[in-house]
Order: sequence, then structure tokens, then C-alpha cells
Amino acid sequence: MRINLKINGENYELEVEPRTLLVYAIRELAGLTGTHVGCDTSSCGACTVLIDGKAIKSCTLFAVQAQGSDITTVEGLAKDGELHPIQRSFKEKHGLQCGFCTPGMIMLACDILENETDLKEDNLRRLLKGNLCRCTGYQNIVDAISDASMVK
Repeated sequence: MRINLKINGENYELEVEPRTLLVYAIRELAGLTGTHVGCDTSSCGACTVLIDGKAIKSCTLFAVQAQGSDITTVEGLAKDGELHPIQRSFKEKHGLQCGFCTPGMIMLACDILENETDLKEDNLRRLLKGNLCRCTGYQNIVDAISDASMVK
């Protein structure tokens, strides 16, 4: 079936099977490979994108369900060659190591910064629990989100 997705402000007309997961439509059909496929079971969060401003694991939706929504991937955050504050903070605070979870963490962090008021460390750790990182131990990720919240 033919669907239209708005990703990072651009319209994509895609031919998909009804069972195509959004993460695969984004990566393979739209060619935006910043969104990673991790577990395909919604456990890891590597595929997290913003849908209408809310962090959603894109392996939990069919592409057809996202039609009519505003989708933002990690590629859509930087503007005019300038990193988004959370991207800059992840870089400056070393909130990544291997980088596999980073796009999903950054997208979840965008949602947190936009919608949460309690940005204390214990609450940030609670909010991050649905996205897994096997490398950092989370301290630098928490530091990056805290740092970016001061720029907001």
C-alpha cells in the first residue's frame, strides 16, 4: 500500500506492506539510517523517534499507523549545520561510547527536556529505564541531559 509520512519536515511517499514496522520504513525506505534497529521487541529503545513530539519506539508501530503524524528522527534535530543542544551535550559530556543506543537516547532526551519538570538525577534515571545502553553506565547520559536542560 502507498502511504505518506512526514519525517523531519519532509514528505515521503512510500510503498509498504501493511505489516512494515515504522523503524524499517524510516531506515530502508526513507533512507534515514540514524534510527537504529536493536531488538525488534521494544526492549532496547535504539529505534526511538519523536512522533508528534512524544518519544516512541518505532519498532512498536506499523508504518501505516504513523500516517498523518509528524515524525522526527535524530537526523532532523540539527538546524543549519548547528547541533541541537542535546546533541552538543552528548558530545561534550561523553554521553556515548559505541554510539549504538545514542540516537534513541537523544530522542528520548528531547522528549524528557520538553515535557518533564523534575530533572533531578534520580528522576532522569527512572525516565531513561526504557532505553538500554551497554557501554556507559548512564552517568554521562544523565549529565548530558542535565547540561542540555540549562541551555533550554
